[in-house]
Amino acid sequence: MSAREGNLEPPKRHPIDWRNPDFYDEAKLFDELHRVYDVCHGCRRCFNLCNSFPSLFDLIDEGPTGELDGVDKARYWDVVDQCYLCDMCFMTKCPYVPPHPLNIDFPHLMLRAKAVKYRTSGASFRDRLLTSTDAVGKLAAIPVVAQVVNAVNRNDGARGLMEKVIGVHKDRVLPEYSPQKFRGSAQPQAGFEVRDGANAPGKVAIFATCYVNCNEPGIGHDLLQVLAHNQIPSQLVDQEVCCGMPKLELGDLESVAKLKDKNIPVLAKLAREGYAILTAVPSCTLMFKQELPLLFPEDKDVAAVAEAMFDPFEYLMARHKDGMLKTDFKRPLGKIAYHVPCHLRVQNMGNKTRDLFKLLPDTQVEMIERCSGHDGTWGVKKEYFEQSMKIGKPVFKQMAQAQADYISSDCAIAGRHICQGIGEDAPEKAHPLTLLRMAYGL
Repeated sequence: MSAREGNLEPPKRHPIDWRNPDFYDEAKLFDELHRVYDVCHGCRRCFNLCNSFPSLFDLIDEGPTGELDGVDKARYWDVVDQCYLCDMCFMTKCPYVPPHPLNIDFPHLMLRAKAVKYRTSGASFRDRLLTSTDAVGKLAAIPVVAQVVNAVNRNDGARGLMEKVIGVHKDRVLPEYSPQKFRGSAQPQAGFEVRDGANAPGKVAIFATCYVNCNEPGIGHDLLQVLAHNQIPSQLVDQEVCCGMPKLELGDLESVAKLKDKNIPVLAKLAREGYAILTAVPSCTLMFKQELPLLFPEDKDVAAVAEAMFDPFEYLMARHKDGMLKTDFKRPLGKIAYHVPCHLRVQNMGNKTRDLFKLLPDTQVEMIERCSGHDGTWGVKKEYFEQSMKIGKPVFKQMAQAQADYISSDCAIAGRHICQGIGEDAPEKAHPLTLLRMAYGL
């Protein structure tokens, strides 16, 4: 019997003590890295997740002693650099997570290491650029700039130069920027009667997210149409900045705090007014539900926002449980090959997107629960692109073998990555919210 199997308590994450000077003490960090790496070496259950664990095990196995003490501690960073904080090891594999006495939280240890590295060494221009989603989005909000950026991203010569100059892999298919942003073109519906249920509030505030606002505004419009069809009053959050996930993955926790200070007061007001707050990007939802509460455990506004935050399908299925979701679907969708993103799986709410798809007439869902390997910015970088494609290969294969009418993922970037992995024969890609709108005949 494994340690997890012998412990009936659910996994529990501890607050991240990132304001403590000891958090950034490199000697203490390396002591903890050594402790955790040694436990991982003895267990090896996570060998088939991300590349962090194979990198660690190879370092040990190819070392002079075959044990962790034979590994040069400078190589510990190799393991950190391979982690993109998907959280799957903590949530699905590790038998030693708290409340186990060994108290292993591998992703948050990697976050601590990234924070130490960022504080001591900073970040490259590329990494700062890729994680500055608000600044890039504002620039791309100018229509002619968006058109130029999109043209450059499609040009082989320009992409080769981009790889050499800033380190974005020339073969990565990049999302286009929309010349018309979601904010400014969205038409929320506020005229419906508020009908609260036992499981979900009867009015919604939408946190647009950088990606939906700048890259695929159609996803946001689909969400608005679905809410309007269900006579759920909606509005956009009055103002917003990036949720902070890209900066978190970089280890720039001070920037995370600054973004939190801009977002949370606005969102907390809505939460206390009885709104459900929805985002159509799982990483953003996870940031407000889990990461910010662990970074700021004493902040009551953060806690209020976390309580009010919903994934769109989590919210809609809660409305269904309340008997308030319309099921007047008009269009069957055939077969959907549906990928569950890691940042959705670790929210521990069940497979709500799949559950709603099951309500659709004459629609078959084949669900793939495995990391696609992209992450937000990790798979864009030239040093990790090939690894991201390798990690995603089992997903690409399963999605292709499904011979589906649609490929869909709650993470729009993962969906794009999967289509690139499949190649020219990839089925049509459509976000789950788009498919739901289509099923309603809207």
